[in-house]
Amino acid sequence: MGNDDYSLIIDGVTKRFGAFTAVDDLSLRIPRGAIYGFLGPNGAGKTTTIRMIMSIIYPDSGRIEILGHPRAEEVKDRLGYLPEEKGLYKKMRAGEIITYFGRLKGMSGADARRRARELLDRYGLPDWFGTRCESLSKGMGQKVQIMASIVHDPELVIFDEPFSGLDPVNVELMRDLILDLKRQGKTVIFSTHVMEQAEQICDFIFLIDRGKKVLDGPLSAVRRSGGESIKIDYDGDGEILRRLPGVARVNDAGKTAELFLEPDTDPQSILSALVGKLSIRRFDLSEPSLHEIFVRSVKRMSHE
Repeated sequence: MGNDDYSLIIDGVTKRFGAFTAVDDLSLRIPRGAIYGFLGPNGAGKTTTIRMIMSIIYPDSGRIEILGHPRAEEVKDRLGYLPEEKGLYKKMRAGEIITYFGRLKGMSGADARRRARELLDRYGLPDWFGTRCESLSKGMGQKVQIMASIVHDPELVIFDEPFSGLDPVNVELMRDLILDLKRQGKTVIFSTHVMEQAEQICDFIFLIDRGKKVLDGPLSAVRRSGGESIKIDYDGDGEILRRLPGVARVNDAGKTAELFLEPDTDPQSILSALVGKLSIRRFDLSEPSLHEIFVRSVKRMSHE
């Protein structure tokens, strides 16, 4: 792929705050039209990376190219951004605030207002144009902020922890909104520390820990790299799971567990060993979860 095929290129970027290295020699390629997840625990370097992409802060070394330009301010009208620190002007009305952000991005007042109504209709708030933001629930407020970030129809959209604090219904709405942006041909980058959210919707993922890239690539390839696992739902004493031959690691939640197999272990031998010991309600052979792959990768890096 040539550089024109990428919405974002990061080459050897490092950012320090005093003696602390927040991002350490990071390189990434974000293809156009993809959903790309920035994953890692809180404090790993995700927000620092996003702020450098958005030219809020600048790297100490390395290069960033966004939509073919070296700085985000040169293409600001083609970008949508939802920061980690979210907030609304409480006395403004929902439609007004979306319109206002459209004007900031160069839209005419009439176009921004029309687009605000379209977005509110499209994303389930058709009657809330004139409602003050202080009257919105947290989920509704977050939707309004997202609409404000995409009112100008940007090519590249960056959401920093967009799922944070949302209840399950609004998590689903956020997921659908991100998928809708992809269907429109947009490139979407979002950060999260919850691996399951990324597994549902990402085309590509990037895992970061303590400022260092752990791994990145297509989600399917990352998951295949983890080998095989068995997911079970069960009743009984799960202590037996930790004594099974051929099992390298167990992630046991009490009623569900994920067993990570050593190479050449026959999954049927695991099932046979559990028959009569536990009441098995589900027994699925699958690729390991992103959570497991991340844990393994971090442990491997810490020993290098």
